[in-house]
Amino acid sequence: MTSELRPTLEGLATDIHDKLSGITSAPGVYLMKDAQGTVIYVGKARNLKKRLASYFKKSLRGNTLKMDIKTEILIQKISDFETIITGSEKEALILESNLIKRYRPRYNVILKDDKRYPSLRLDIKNPYPNLKVVRKIKKDGGLYFGPFASSAAVQKTLKIIHKTFKLRKCKTEYFKNRSRPCLNFQMDACLAPCCLDVDKQTYTETVNEVIQFLKGKTPDLVQQIKQKMTAAAEIQDYEQAAVLRDKMFALEQTLETQMAVTNDFIDRDVIGLARSDGAALITLLFIRNGFFLGIRDFKFSETMSTDNEMTGAFVRQYYEKAPFVPKEILVPSLPEDTLLLEELLTDIKGRRVRILAPKRGEKVRLVQRASQNAEDSLKAHKALIANDVDLLSRLQQQLRMDRTPWRIECFDISNISGKSAVAGMVVFEKGKPNKTLYRKYKLQGTGMPDDYAYMAEVLKRRYGKGKKSKPYPDMLMVDGGKGQLNVAVAVIKSLRLEPNFQIISIAKKNEKKGETQDKIFKPGQTNPVNLGRRGDLLLFLEKIRDETHHFAISFHRKHRRKTFVHSALDSIPGIGKKRKKTLLTHFKSIKKIRTATLEELCALPGFNRKTAENIKRTLK
Repeated sequence: MTSELRPTLEGLATDIHDKLSGITSAPGVYLMKDAQGTVIYVGKARNLKKRLASYFKKSLRGNTLKMDIKTEILIQKISDFETIITGSEKEALILESNLIKRYRPRYNVILKDDKRYPSLRLDIKNPYPNLKVVRKIKKDGGLYFGPFASSAAVQKTLKIIHKTFKLRKCKTEYFKNRSRPCLNFQMDACLAPCCLDVDKQTYTETVNEVIQFLKGKTPDLVQQIKQKMTAAAEIQDYEQAAVLRDKMFALEQTLETQMAVTNDFIDRDVIGLARSDGAALITLLFIRNGFFLGIRDFKFSETMSTDNEMTGAFVRQYYEKAPFVPKEILVPSLPEDTLLLEELLTDIKGRRVRILAPKRGEKVRLVQRASQNAEDSLKAHKALIANDVDLLSRLQQQLRMDRTPWRIECFDISNISGKSAVAGMVVFEKGKPNKTLYRKYKLQGTGMPDDYAYMAEVLKRRYGKGKKSKPYPDMLMVDGGKGQLNVAVAVIKSLRLEPNFQIISIAKKNEKKGETQDKIFKPGQTNPVNLGRRGDLLLFLEKIRDETHHFAISFHRKHRRKTFVHSALDSIPGIGKKRKKTLLTHFKSIKKIRTATLEELCALPGFNRKTAENIKRTLK
């Protein structure tokens, strides 16, 4: 530890020692705070006094304060701590979880939302349910399967299901309004419950088969279908037997592509953990009915937790929202709160759940496989980070910036002849898009097609709020040529923020002038910036520009469509706010309202024939 830090730490240790003397030995939760009062770490303890003392315990060797790396880094950030006493260790575990969700401390293990991972949802409340791809799991009574590792994985699963089972494929809004069966019925791939009187028991049997398949119980399903096939053959219902035979063969082919990893047919998840230079990665293997079903990686950075603490935090956070909790969870080492975690998971599942750290046999080989996958994934992840760091460092050099552009913000304008003008802001951090920081702006302007005025407006709105505008980007990029660049420079100068920004603009190539690539402009420089021969720097900036353009265009289309729909309905006599909402809720679009019959319009609540005729006459 450096001598500059020693007086601060020793002074802090004295203050902490005084505060520790009044801490109870009861179970509870502690919150570590930095100099600004921000909670940077939340932990729980069976004995608060003992746990907190372990953080600030010192052994003097000469004048040097010795501590482990985790505590050393954390101690440097801590200015104060706070404790909350609970009635039991279980209450402390639950409170710790809630406080982590509330404060999202920098040095805790925090599992990110699974919104970007697709899952399959089955609405079992519907008499004729279908499968729907969703990005968010809700507690709405539906059955969820996943999350899947990618969109390709979920689409592959859907393709197998639609080919093997006669589950309806259409969306619920089409299902309710369909007047005749679709092509899937003609191809014998759907029972067409939208139009035909399909026996609910028959459809429910199909739904149950799909559930078994998605739960990884394909071997059991194959045996059930085989028994039904034999029974149909015995009563000489050979047509039904042939249908069941084809379904059985299709499932057996699927089964051949799956890998059997255990012979006890137990549902279990296997956790592997890898760490390196502050980065950590957990790999989760899914095993259902003894077969390997899939794999997921979870990345973490700047965590101050030990391996045991990290495993425990992951188990608690992941299975709180997971659509399925297996009978067993295999881990490299047991968390400190294993019994409490098992109790919580048992409450969620409704049956006993065990967390095991195997020492021998096939189970320990599964943990080793998960850990090896975690190490390989972490190496690949770190290699990508190294490439991004190298790219940003070279971009800094080529643009002659005084700092690395870790945060880049890019703006683009979208409008049609000055109408429905909007702007989009895209943020790249450490070379990757951070979509949680994207922003959309509805612009006022003058109603005239003036992109310079629109650019000035959005930049003032983004950066003209004083401290509320922070954090500022390391680099500001605008889509356009020298005109847009000059506007950006003028706005930043008027806001007196010049030292905080490197400003550039990106303009498309002019093929008529023989230009072969897009151009990057800097303030005070007539000619475009030369980004070197490799071309990857220009490709990177073009990627940011294209992402911003797509984001702004998408928002503009949505805004324009909404404006058009509302303006079209506003011009119809007798259509007020309530009737407008009824029309849009029922028909979803102007096109469908326009093609609706008078009878369909009259059937809506609060509508009569005169109103329906006004709609048809106005929208014809």
